[in-house]
Amino acid sequence: MLQEFKDFAMRGNVVDMAVGIVIGGAFGKIIASFVGDVLMPPIGLLMGGVDFTTLAMQLSDGGPDGEPVLLKYGMFIQTMVDFIIVAFAIFMVVKWMNSMKKAEEEKPAEPTTKECGHCQMTIPIKATKCGHCTAELKATA
Repeated sequence: MLQEFKDFAMRGNVVDMAVGIVIGGAFGKIIASFVGDVLMPPIGLLMGGVDFTTLAMQLSDGGPDGEPVLLKYGMFIQTMVDFIIVAFAIFMVVKWMNSMKKAEEEKPAEPTTKECGHCQMTIPIKATKCGHCTAELKATA
């Protein structure tokens, strides 16, 4: 059973997925910091000095623990902006990777054959003598 688990855990797909999750988590923290610390303060300033993280509507004066019950719509707005930026960044990365894949697929393969200049038969590109008419040919690199 231990060997089966080791085989499962060390399979390429599982390791790739784990690396993707860890990098995605770190990327999410970077985006959250970008939105919260860089993007939202100027937007709040343009909107009259609003700090989105403090926007809330009080639903009641106090719950069972004495804390007021708040509907924190400002945090929701900030989280939505985080999501939109992350989704756009991932879209751009996937689009870039797809364009790289297409460019790779569209690249024509190097020719492996050529025509004999004497008999017009197809021969290997590195041939120095035609196998059909035995004519001497110039070597091609």
